[in-house]
Amino acid sequence: MTGSTDLVVIGGGLCGLTAAAIAAKAGLSVVLLEKSSEPGGRAATTEKQGYALNLGAHALYRGGPACAALDALGVAYPGHEPAASGGFALRGDTLHTLPTGFLSLVSTDVCGLAAKLEFAKLLGTVAWIDAAALDRVSVAAWLDRALQTPEARGLVAAFVRVSTYAGDLERMSAGAALAQLQIAYKHGVLYLDGGWQTLVRGLRGAAEAAGVTIRTGARVASVDTMGHTVNGVVLADGTRIVARAVILAVSPAAASALAPDRAALAAHAKDLVPVRAACLDVALSSLPDRRALFALGVDRPLYASVHSASAKLAPEGGAVVHLLHYAPSGDARADEAELTALLDRLQPGWRDVVVEERFLPSMIASNALPTAAMGGLAGRPGCEVPGVAGLYLAGDWVGPRGMLADAVFASAGVAARLAAAQLALPRAA
Repeated sequence: MTGSTDLVVIGGGLCGLTAAAIAAKAGLSVVLLEKSSEPGGRAATTEKQGYALNLGAHALYRGGPACAALDALGVAYPGHEPAASGGFALRGDTLHTLPTGFLSLVSTDVCGLAAKLEFAKLLGTVAWIDAAALDRVSVAAWLDRALQTPEARGLVAAFVRVSTYAGDLERMSAGAALAQLQIAYKHGVLYLDGGWQTLVRGLRGAAEAAGVTIRTGARVASVDTMGHTVNGVVLADGTRIVARAVILAVSPAAASALAPDRAALAAHAKDLVPVRAACLDVALSSLPDRRALFALGVDRPLYASVHSASAKLAPEGGAVVHLLHYAPSGDARADEAELTALLDRLQPGWRDVVVEERFLPSMIASNALPTAAMGGLAGRPGCEVPGVAGLYLAGDWVGPRGMLADAVFASAGVAARLAAAQLALPRAA
C-alpha cells in the first residue's frame, strides 16, 4: 500500500506535534506517525482518581521558545509559578531554609557568613555574566573558579541542577547552565494545570485544525531515500508513504536506526550523552505539612516539590508531589530509598495518605547533555542531516537554542520552516 504527502513527521511528542502544526500552517500536507497508541511521549500525563501525574517533574520556562511557539499556535498553557516560600535546603539529614532572597539568605543556617556573602554576590551578578564565554568550561570548573567556599558552591550547584535537570557538573557546559539560570531568574517557570497533557491536547488540536493527519500505532521501519534525496518512509507493516521531506522528532538512537546508512546520525547516537533522572511521583489524599512545599539537596543531587500547591493536579484537599534524583546511581532501590527518605523529612506521615506512588528509575530528562567538550548548546547537531536533501532533525538534542522544552519547540520550528522552504523548490532531476 502506498500513500503520498508533502511531509512526514516521525514522532508524536511535543516536538513532532509542534513541527507538524507549523508545517501545516505553512501550507504543507503533513502526516504525523506515532508508534504508541496516543501522542504525547514524555509529556504524557497519567490521570487516576482525579490526580494528574506527569512522568517526573515538569516545569515550563517562561519567556523562551516554548512559550513563543505555543502562543503562535494558539495553544493555552494555564498554570501558576511556584511560590518562593515554603522551600528548604537539604544538607545531610537536616532541612534548612532555602535562600531564595535577602531575608531567607540572612536567616538560613545552611551555610556560614562567608558563603552567604559569596552566594549573594554571584546571584546579584548572574544576569550580566557572558554565558557564551563559558561554553567550553565545565560547571564544576567554573564553580571552583568563581567561589571560594564549598557551601556557596553547593548552593549554586543545587540551583544549576534544578534549572537544567542535569547532575553531571563535571561535563556540563557552564555557559549552557548559566544561560538556563538567567532565563529562570528573569522569567520564572510554570507548573501546568492538568499536567503536561494539557500541552499535548492543545498541540494535537492545533495540528489537526491545520490539516495534519495523525496516525497512531504506526511504527516506521526506515526513511526511504533516492540517492541523496528523501523519497518518503516505509512502515513496519510494509506501507510506503511517498514524501519529499521527513522530520525525525525522535531520540538520537531512533533517528540513527531509521537511517542507518547516515554516518552523522550514527555519530550523534554514539556521542551524545542523555540526561537521566530517577523520579518518584506521589499522589496524596492530603498534605501532612502544607507549609513545606519544596526541597533541594545542596550536598546531594535531590529535588522535591509539591506541584499541586501551584497547579490544578489533584482533587480538593489532595496533593501531587514530584521528587527527582538528578544523578541516579544505577541502583534503583537505593535511589528510591533516598527519594522516599527526602519525602519523609519534607512531609512526615505521607505514607499514611498515599493514593498513588510511582517510581521511574531512569527517565530521560534530555537526550543530550550540553557538554563543555562540545562547546555547550552551539555544539548540538543542526536540524539538517548532511548529505540528504529533505531530511531534518528536531528535539531537545538539536539546535543551538534553549534547553529541555525550549530546545524542543525551537528546533521543531526550524525544522518545519526548512521543510517548507525545501518543498518550495522544484525536485532535482
